[in-house]
Amino acid sequence: MITKVKISDIRYPLDGNAGSDAIHRDPIYSYAVTQLRDDTGITGTGFAFTLGEGNNLVCKAAEYYAQSLVGKDIEETMANFGGLFKKLSNDQQFRWLGPHKGVVHLALASVTNACYDLWAKKRGVPLWKLLIDLSPEQIVNTLDLSYLEEELTHSQAIEMLTGQQSTKANRSQILDKGYPGYDTSIGWFNYSDELVRENCKKALAEGFTAMKLKVGSIDPERDIRRAHIVREVAGDDVKVMLDANQQWNLPQAIDICTKLKNMNPYWIEEPTHPDDVNAHAKLAQAIAPVKLALGEHVPNKIIFKNYLQSGSSSFMQVDAVRVGGVSEFITISLLCKKYGVPVVPHVGDMGQLHQHLVLFNHIAVGHEALFLEHIPHLQKHFVTPAQIIKGVYKTPQEAGSSCDLIILKD
Repeated sequence: MITKVKISDIRYPLDGNAGSDAIHRDPIYSYAVTQLRDDTGITGTGFAFTLGEGNNLVCKAAEYYAQSLVGKDIEETMANFGGLFKKLSNDQQFRWLGPHKGVVHLALASVTNACYDLWAKKRGVPLWKLLIDLSPEQIVNTLDLSYLEEELTHSQAIEMLTGQQSTKANRSQILDKGYPGYDTSIGWFNYSDELVRENCKKALAEGFTAMKLKVGSIDPERDIRRAHIVREVAGDDVKVMLDANQQWNLPQAIDICTKLKNMNPYWIEEPTHPDDVNAHAKLAQAIAPVKLALGEHVPNKIIFKNYLQSGSSSFMQVDAVRVGGVSEFITISLLCKKYGVPVVPHVGDMGQLHQHLVLFNHIAVGHEALFLEHIPHLQKHFVTPAQIIKGVYKTPQEAGSSCDLIILKD
């Protein structure tokens, strides 16, 4: 059973303008880390991602949630984790602070992810293997489908997963090939044009076939110039994504996205406020066939449901260290599968946890293996850093979810 809880506030300043975007000019990559130790000495690690100040608030909330797990057996806990998730996310002391968003929901993500890591370590397998080996009923029992009933019921979720069982073996070949990655670090916002050009060449040499540029400048001409630099270096066959990090209002977004059409972006990401479903729907219609991607700042399954219902986003970037953890990530993945929308996670975890989840999405849920974002800046801080070779994530083999941090290693 779980005997000890430890919560840590870990922050990593970045060097050389790395991580900068149109809104966050000098981010500090930070984790609110939950560690759950059981009576056999195994420790499960999970975290939520923030950008500096306020990380301590998430840690305080995570401590509150985590203490409720002391004395519980991890197998019994995960057998009906959906019920526990529902109970914790609706805790009457914290619900007013959300509900299901903000500091308290990030804290729940940290605790939830630690539970999944402990579960996989207890079974001695990587998280991806634990998840794909579970029956549809066992998977759905880890989910809270509240407020989704008009779109996805318990029985419908089981039916969706059951329908993928007969073809799982074919999709399991990806375990040997590896999951494609894309380079999101070629064009951070504060990088010079010259550095963007050099980073594009480097990404191509490293085998990446997709890359992303930060846009959202006060002067739209800067975005247009830089986008064309990336396209020029990358060539026509490489996917180039543009990320505005919510910088534009709707009229601005329509104007600049229209001007960016001729460099053929694969998607334009977070063009405006992440809560404004209607604005995204109007924008998608105005700039078609250019496609939108979003999810980095979408906090829960309800808002994702609304975006899917609106038809405004062609790619969903749900992040398991932003929503309520692995459980809610899987819930949203099932919703996206129902709507035929690809899941391409944002990786606040630097890809460590998500390299497991995209394998589950592809093999068990039947999602297309499109690609997974790669951010290299914190690799040295992980005990088992993700391996990206020739632009491809290699399948992790160590037990757990790959989220142990060196600074916290016993």
